[in-house]
Amino acid sequence: MTDHPFRFGAVAGQAQTAEAWTGLARRVESLGYSTLLVPDTLGTLSPFAAAAAAAAVTTTLRVGTYVVSVPYRTPETVAWETATLHTLTGGRFELGLGAGRPGAEQDAAALGVPFGTPRERVDRLARTIDAVRDTVKEVPILVAASGTRVLGLAARKAGTVALGLPPQHTEDQVAARLDELYELAGDRFHDLEIGMNLMAVGGEPPAWLTSRFGPLGPDATGLLTGTPDQMAETLRRRRERLGVSYVSVNAQFMDAFAPVIERLAGT
Repeated sequence: MTDHPFRFGAVAGQAQTAEAWTGLARRVESLGYSTLLVPDTLGTLSPFAAAAAAAAVTTTLRVGTYVVSVPYRTPETVAWETATLHTLTGGRFELGLGAGRPGAEQDAAALGVPFGTPRERVDRLARTIDAVRDTVKEVPILVAASGTRVLGLAARKAGTVALGLPPQHTEDQVAARLDELYELAGDRFHDLEIGMNLMAVGGEPPAWLTSRFGPLGPDATGLLTGTPDQMAETLRRRRERLGVSYVSVNAQFMDAFAPVIERLAGT
């Protein structure tokens, strides 16, 4: 379904010290991950500053936001930050954008900025992409999308579409959403890189995951279980069926997932 090779990202945004953060970045690079991705929440490090610090202590690792919540900043501010990071990272920065995850409204209130209606946030997302492209064209742009409006915007303007779906969604449910993206993207569909995030890897899902989302069945796409060979085969099947080639994982599981990267990176 896709000619895109596999690549892998680790999602992290917390550290008690500068040494802990930079050490994590070096570890992510040494394990073969393509990117270190930083969330945009008040419970995590500021994503632009954290990405800059990670890039400063690594050489090949790409750094990115996962994802900037567009209500928090003007489009022009995001373009400015992006251009700066593009320069300071030597072109290793990737911009991830979203219209606002569940819970982002509370962060917006704490920051003293209006969150906006769904339509206003999608319009702001479009203006942010345009502002970035007018400032620095080379930066890859990822858009996190689940609803029709954002999927349509991502289909027109993004290079990577990260499916922002609940972890309990099955492959059939993901396929249905991708069918919608296919219709929206038209000729652009096969140029799009499709990404998904793994909330947990290895054995049983952790308690924090099930307490938040409920039981996750064996076919839940946000959970990857089995031996490294079995997990690699699952991801090959998902790429063949769904086109998912960019796989990110909660950094809590980055060591457990590393053997899968060894089997799939670059293929």
